[in-house]
Amino acid sequence: MSTGESATGRHRPVAGAPGVAARTGARPEPGPVAIEPEAQPAFVAAARSAGADVQPLSAATRGLVWTSSSGEGDLEAVLAAHPGISWVQLPWAGVDAFSGLLARHRGDGRTWTSAKGAYAQPVAEHALALTLAVLRELPRRVRATGWEADERGRSLYGARAVIVGAGGIAVELLRLVAPFDVRATVVRRADAPVPGAARTLTFDRLHEALADAEVVVVAAALTAETRGLLGASAFAAMPDGAVLVNVARGAVVDTDALVAALASGRLAGAGLDVTEPEPLPSGHPLWRASNCLVTPHVADTEAMTVPLFARRIAENAAAFLGHGAFAGRIDLGAGY
Repeated sequence: MSTGESATGRHRPVAGAPGVAARTGARPEPGPVAIEPEAQPAFVAAARSAGADVQPLSAATRGLVWTSSSGEGDLEAVLAAHPGISWVQLPWAGVDAFSGLLARHRGDGRTWTSAKGAYAQPVAEHALALTLAVLRELPRRVRATGWEADERGRSLYGARAVIVGAGGIAVELLRLVAPFDVRATVVRRADAPVPGAARTLTFDRLHEALADAEVVVVAAALTAETRGLLGASAFAAMPDGAVLVNVARGAVVDTDALVAALASGRLAGAGLDVTEPEPLPSGHPLWRASNCLVTPHVADTEAMTVPLFARRIAENAAAFLGHGAFAGRIDLGAGY
């Protein structure tokens, strides 16, 4: 069995918590689908399994599966040259790399979908791993060069946690921490209840949520509203000894404020799979902080994402042809 086949059997997409409904708009015009700029065999097979006519880009192209996250310029050029495209599938759950393009195309009548929810399980698993590692003082212990006997280290059992965001990652993480009897507060745009959370608060009540948090996990999309959301005032609102985990986007956290909070000791530790800037430069203070563990944006590896994205392509190619609803539909007004 190949790595991809194994990963397909292990993970499934996870929908975010209900709350703010995205505007749906008209159903796109069906037609040939192009997969650009790299048409991996798994992606082509997935689209064809749904009945899509996968062809190279042409004037007849109506659906586009975009497989690059390197920036929006190339995609903008493709859309300009092929105005008949009515559905665009983006490759990642977060669409901040395409934020300018999405804003410019608001109201153009196209249907835009992302991979949100597709990679939630592996990312939530990584968030749990980072949380346990930081609570158990592993960032400091892996740097040790001798036996350092002490009584440091805390348990996740019964902890008070705040999860910022209510997408698939948050929903799956709530499921994963349920056996630990974690009392979780979710902070999100809407105050609609989230299954598994003790309470739900809106972003304007973030500091209230943080007041007794032992663990704070960032799992929110990067938007104008969330950029820098966790800054100096947010860290000041946390009790001494809280820990932070970020598996969303680095820019949701103010890096300078994070470095200061870690250095002061008020923030006991941090586990980061994403940073701002990214990649994190060699010599950056976060690399040197003994209470910080950084992983290089590997919460969902290619072995995990390829089969999951293929599944999303198949589902949305079917919807494009009129069979079922689109998954991961982007709300251009909200920006994700």
